[in-house]
Amino acid sequence: MIDAVTERVRAVRRAAGRVSLTPLLVRAGIFLSVLVGFVLAYPAQVLSGRPLGALVLVAVLPAVGPRRVWPTFAALVTVGGWLLATDGYGRPIALWRLLAVAAVLYLTHTLCALAAVLPYDAVVDPDVLVRWLIRAGAVVLAAAVLGVLLAEIAGAGGDGGFQLVTVAGLLVAAGVTALLGWLLRRR
Repeated sequence: MIDAVTERVRAVRRAAGRVSLTPLLVRAGIFLSVLVGFVLAYPAQVLSGRPLGALVLVAVLPAVGPRRVWPTFAALVTVGGWLLATDGYGRPIALWRLLAVAAVLYLTHTLCALAAVLPYDAVVDPDVLVRWLIRAGAVVLAAAVLGVLLAEIAGAGGDGGFQLVTVAGLLVAAGVTALLGWLLRRR
């Protein structure tokens, strides 16, 4: 029994000695992006009280287990904070905050996808990480520009503007789906 425990401790020490910097940085990025999402989504009254410890724990979970359900759970907790702030505390909906929460949620998602395929002892060229983040930044920028344009169309259209934006959003979603289907068949 004691031999099994000591062997297990040795195995953990060997594994910890092989951990490389890049996977740890990606997981630290996950933790930080989830925390930033919480700060943007939740009202200040909640962040200064007892729930802060629970939110930090929720931010740690996707960094530790990016292949499990924890990234989805963290995203749902962030969205719950947004709903709590707008409905429960009466915070007005600001476009910048909404776009920032969406960007942080996407960044968390894409970093979790990267961390899920990176073993702890992976040696990764820094260019891979930089290209990954540039691609994520391009997606966030394109979504923000499209979101602001659609919001402006909705504001200029009066009561019918929301219907126009909904139809435009559905057309964009159908176009992206068709593009992805075409790219998949092209392989």
